[in-house]
Amino acid sequence: MSLTYRYQFENNESPFWAFAIHDGHHVDDNILVNFNISEEERLREEDPYTAILAELPFNRFVSGTSRFQLDLNRKREDAVYLTPEQSWGLRVWKEALPQLQINELYAIYDRVYADVCEQIQYTIDRYGYFVIYDIHSYNMRREGPDAIVNSAADPQINLGTQHNHQKWRQLTDQLLKVLQSGKDGLVYDVRENVKFKGGFLSAYLNSKFGDKGCIFSIEFRKDFMDEWTGEVFPQKLQEYKQLLLQSIETLENYFAYER
Repeated sequence: MSLTYRYQFENNESPFWAFAIHDGHHVDDNILVNFNISEEERLREEDPYTAILAELPFNRFVSGTSRFQLDLNRKREDAVYLTPEQSWGLRVWKEALPQLQINELYAIYDRVYADVCEQIQYTIDRYGYFVIYDIHSYNMRREGPDAIVNSAADPQINLGTQHNHQKWRQLTDQLLKVLQSGKDGLVYDVRENVKFKGGFLSAYLNSKFGDKGCIFSIEFRKDFMDEWTGEVFPQKLQEYKQLLLQSIETLENYFAYER
């Protein structure tokens, strides 16, 4: 039986995109039987609820397949976790994956990347530019469910921008400012390139499209959920989503002025 990869594009005729490429939890049955890790371990390293955060009036790209089957934010040769060094020390497979399955997953990777590039090229052709909110989340209690959060090292929101062209510096500063000061007097700890600087997908798209696009890899600390049980805290999740929604005006104003 052939392997599959669940993903979807929603093109809402916008220059802006929201990606949630690590939201997925599905694994094909014919590969699941070889898993050496539990469903709970998988969920802990996935980015659940990021598809909800990506429900913005943008174009959307959402993955429904787990990163443990295929990780789109890694280089092709690292997109399948073959060794514990590639997967936070976890031994993913009971037995080594057959080369046939590895090759099939790499072929899926190539196809998805080609589809993403086709969508982005369409956006450039129509608008002349694109902006991506590449939405992720990260663990803050790796040592255990009762671990103390290290707020000095772990910002609430990390904005990864390392791969972007310098022309987007002003927009980046504006976005940082609006994310840091939410409505109703709320203030958020938002820092740039502290925990993460942007993954391979960001690097690849920047390399391919140059200064035509700006990619913000937005990593939310998992304080909107219990990372050990998977329980979501709806009020906090909605708070972060509202923060993203209110940032849209910043994008719109920037490009209105630029024109």
